[in-house]
Order: sequence, then C-alpha cells, then structure tokens
Amino acid sequence: MAKNPFADLPPVFLSSAAINDRVYAGTRRGQLRKIGPRLYTANMHQAPAEILRANAWLVTGYLYPGAVVAHRTALEGKPAADGTIFLSDSRATRTTKLPGLTIRLVHGAGPLPGDMPYVQRLWLASRARALLENLLPTRNRSGVTRALPRAELEDRLERLLRIDGAASLNRLRDEARELAPALGAEREFAVLDDLIGSLLGTRTARISGSAALARIAGRPYDADRLQLFETLAAALRDTPTPRRAAPSASDDVARRNLAFVDAYFSNYIEGTEFEVTEAIDIVFGQKIPERRSQDAHDVLGTYAILSDPVAMAQSAVAIADNPDAVIARIRHRHARIMERRPETGPGEFKTQINRAGNTTFVAPELVPGTLERGIEFFRALDTPFARAAFLMFLITEVHPFADGNGRVARIMMNAELAAAGDISILIPTAYRDNYLSALRALSRDTRPGPLIQMLDFAQRFSGALEYTDLTALLATLGRCHAFDDTSDARLVLPTSRAAGDRPVA
Repeated sequence: MAKNPFADLPPVFLSSAAINDRVYAGTRRGQLRKIGPRLYTANMHQAPAEILRANAWLVTGYLYPGAVVAHRTALEGKPAADGTIFLSDSRATRTTKLPGLTIRLVHGAGPLPGDMPYVQRLWLASRARALLENLLPTRNRSGVTRALPRAELEDRLERLLRIDGAASLNRLRDEARELAPALGAEREFAVLDDLIGSLLGTRTARISGSAALARIAGRPYDADRLQLFETLAAALRDTPTPRRAAPSASDDVARRNLAFVDAYFSNYIEGTEFEVTEAIDIVFGQKIPERRSQDAHDVLGTYAILSDPVAMAQSAVAIADNPDAVIARIRHRHARIMERRPETGPGEFKTQINRAGNTTFVAPELVPGTLERGIEFFRALDTPFARAAFLMFLITEVHPFADGNGRVARIMMNAELAAAGDISILIPTAYRDNYLSALRALSRDTRPGPLIQMLDFAQRFSGALEYTDLTALLATLGRCHAFDDTSDARLVLPTSRAAGDRPVA
C-alpha cells in the first residue's frame, strides 16, 4: 500500500506559504480537497460538514487564535445544535460560515482571570464569566442566540449546588463579583447574586427552571437521573412485549412455589446465599439457623410479601396519581423485608450516599423528589411489563434505602405484574450477571435496550415453568442451570414449554 504523502498533516489544516506547493499538487492529484477558506483535508470520503464538525476546535483555533470560547458555548462545551460556536475577543464582531459549522466572534473581553488555556491556542471562559455572559441581553435573530435560556441557567446552578454543595455556589458568586466590571455586567451580577441566594434559601428571586423550582419548594430531585427515566419510558413504549399469564389465582400451591423461588433468587443476587434445601427449611419449616438468623429472616420477609395474594394484587399504577402513596408503599414493603435488621432503618430512607462500584446513587436529600418525578413517567406507561420494568429500574437507580434496595425493587416489579395477572419475572442465579450488566448499560451508557431484552427473556423463562409441584420445579430449574453461580453460567429455557408466551385470560 502506498504511503499517504499527507500523513504528517492534521485531519483539517490551514494552507500557508510553507506548504502551498504541496497543497496545490495534492489537490490536482485528487489527494486533497478544499472544504473552506484556506481549509483543506485529505479525507476524501466524508462530507465536509461531518469533517468540520468533528474538528470544530481545530478549525476555530486556526481562524481565531487567542479568542475565548464564551457565552453558551463555554457552558455547553460543544457547538450548539445548529453547529454554532460563540467566541469573545477584542476584535470586531464577525461571523464565519462553513459547512455544518458557524463561528461567531462577539466583540468583548479577551482572556480574564479564571479563564483557562484551551485547545488549539484558544481560551475557555471560566464558569463565572460564562454565566454572566449568558445573562447579558441578546438580540433576536435567526439561529441560536448566544445565551442559554434563563431556566436552563437556573437548573445548571441547581446541579452545581446538588453535586458540589453550597460552598461551590458561594465561590462562584465571589468570582463573578470580581469579573463583572471587566465584562460590563454589573446588572447581570445582581441577577446572578439573587439566583444563587434563592437556591441557598437566603433570598427570593423569580425562578422558572424546573429543578431550581423543585429545590426552592423543598422537593429537589436528581435531574440527571430524570433523563435516564425519560429514556427508559420512551423505549418501553416503543418495545411491545407479549403478555404471559401467571398461575391461576386459585392455585395456592403454585403461587407459594413461585413466591419461594422468587424470594430465593432475589436474595441470592444480594449475597444472601443459602442452599435450596436450607431455604426450604427456612420458609416452609420455619427452621432458622442460629448463626444466620438475620439472613434467614431476609428470605422470610421477602417470601412473606411475594406469597401474600392481597399485597401482590396491589398495583402501584392504581395510586400513581398520588406519588406519596406509591412512595409510602415502597417504604412499607421495605420495612417488611428488613424488619429484623433495625440497623438498616427498615422503611426509612437513607441518610448517607450509597455506592456500588463506580456508581454513586441519588443523594439522600434528593430521594423523595426524584422518586416523585420518576413516578410521573411511570403512570404514563400502559402495559404491565412496561410499568414493572420501569418501577424496578426507578427504585434500583435511586437506591433510596441503606440496604435492601434490589429486593424491594424486584418486589414492586413483580407486584405490578401479579396485579395484572401476568407471570412474575425471575432472575435466577445464572442470570444475575446479565441482570446487573443490563442495569449498568442504562445507568452508565443510557442504553435501555439491554434491560428490556433481559427482562423480556427472564419473564419468558418464568412463564415456561410449571409451579404446581416444588420438587419438579426445582428439578427443572436445575436442568436449566438456574442455580449455576459460575462466571460462565448460561440460563436455558425449559424444554417442556419453551415458548412461554401464554395469553392472559
């Protein structure tokens, strides 16, 4: 393969006297092409707009070295949706339009204290400067304005308070006070001062941002999690799944057997591990091992709810117009599960932040508000599976309790299904890694598909089992490798009724 004669040049470069001859020759041979004023590339495949957007900062630095990335661009950290970048500089106002990219140079201050050196000889405005600039008046014109909407600025301040605390807002206010004269933004500082004071509870200002309003009203929520919930709700509405019938409501034996394996697997996921025979003795023989009394009662507490036909007939969607009632039910069920572990605060929301691996869950003060806002998405879902999947993820992602979050999340999920006459979703030991990976795909990468597919298969598995005889049920689960806890475990569908998609009566 012939060597690329332009491999030493950036993906987009500015022609200059030093390379004019190379550029001219490369263009004539079809190895280079011009995609803007003095701008060339050796990329002969992608559209110019794609190339320029992918190399936006490189191009901006070529054209306006020393300018400050400012206004809305400094806060968003990328070009606006229409490809516009806003800069501040002492040079005259100027606009450069390129395919897919518009660079607007606004006459203003150059680098100020707090601004940071940025890529390709540019500077990046400090957060304090950018907030003041976004509060400056703007003229109405076509395309995006250089200022973000006021409500978005308020919610950004609320997020800073939520993540970094009150001290961060106070530092920001002090920095903005020092910068305001150089920007001619004394009035804008007064507005920012009032906004920060309102969020800290020391002043009253006109607020329109939803997250900021919720905080002022005493019901703050995690706005980042809300985006996840919205994404999942939309995906669930767009992904139909078949209805799968539960055992007959009159079949008490089948219902108890289903509740047993559900409680067993749900506790195993959380590390409360018993042999199946031990769990049978605990649940059906009331034989509590002395050295593991609390673990045994975790299993018993989970089973008590799952086997209670009255509790499992209570659909959260029936009371979803009253989020506090749904939250009270979650807390009540948690209290039943964890009643023998008073140190965990049964039914009481956490008082300290909890984590799992690299995931930090919702801060304690944001738990009620985040659950409340999530329930707004929940009540708009129209199938039992969608509501069940959403409710499970909502509780798992918020993690409102110090312990027992996974168990109560799965109980709420299966109660939603049971109330509709649908089969529960079992997460056997062999499927635990699939379950956790699917949760991470949504939580960390905003990909809801794996979670929906995983739960759909798990319900299909549950629907393919017979529950009338516990011994036969456990034998089938064994043949399906359901109890396998090795790293290469693979759950297989029962052969007796592999389809598992029985219609709901």
